[in-house]
Amino acid sequence: MENAIDSFIRFLAVERGLSENYQLSTQRSLSEFAHWCAVKKKIDNPRAVALPLLSEYLADRKRTGLSASSIKLIVVALKIFFRFLASRSAVESDPAEALALPRIERYLPETLNELQVEQFLEKIDTKVSHGLRDRAMIELLYASGLRISELANARLENFNFEERMVRVTGKGNKTRIVPVGRKACEALASYLSTLTTARIWQIVKKHARHAGLEKNIYPHLLRHSFATHLLGNGADLRIIQEMLGHADISTTQVYTHVDQQRLKAVHRQFHPRA
Repeated sequence: MENAIDSFIRFLAVERGLSENYQLSTQRSLSEFAHWCAVKKKIDNPRAVALPLLSEYLADRKRTGLSASSIKLIVVALKIFFRFLASRSAVESDPAEALALPRIERYLPETLNELQVEQFLEKIDTKVSHGLRDRAMIELLYASGLRISELANARLENFNFEERMVRVTGKGNKTRIVPVGRKACEALASYLSTLTTARIWQIVKKHARHAGLEKNIYPHLLRHSFATHLLGNGADLRIIQEMLGHADISTTQVYTHVDQQRLKAVHRQFHPRA
């Protein structure tokens, strides 16, 4: 049973492109079912599963106090799992086809009113550690209606501050463009402005020390290394100019001299008549 579940979860991830959260939720529902089958019925093969067994399992879960919405998630997981197995002839017939989804009462979602939202946001202390970050996150959740997973996966390059828009990848890897409110943009800009050049310098120095590097490491040294390594590995000088943003290629040509120095050093070290 577990091998069949693993194959099904890979199918959801690779072929269907469903979210990691959905995969984990479905895997949990199916693994709990497989465990129940093994312990209560000594069944470890999906071919041995029939409709009465599924109904008994769901009734058992209901007796434990599981809500109708949770039962519905289990039913959906079982139905798509056995439909998958049937389509690949891993079971003779789909035992979950006749399972009915439980009726769920619809409730209006809880909300905050505008005054409560304003109070919530304004009470975030931006002077404490990570305060600006937290304000930016919560402003964005409210301003753009993002899911928590979408916020966690947001990247700076997906923001257009001039247009006040953000590109978001949501469920099923679907991409959409969402407006960002002025307050959220301001909060995000305030957070980003704390990442000063001095702070970046400190971060580079800290990690250089942690790596045990004796050389004087500083941020621009990495830029120099970037260009030199590209050139040393055959990159075109014009391409390096574009990547570095140099207006004049003469500025980029300094790296040809660096590379020549390296070539001379190699020649002196290894040529018998150098």
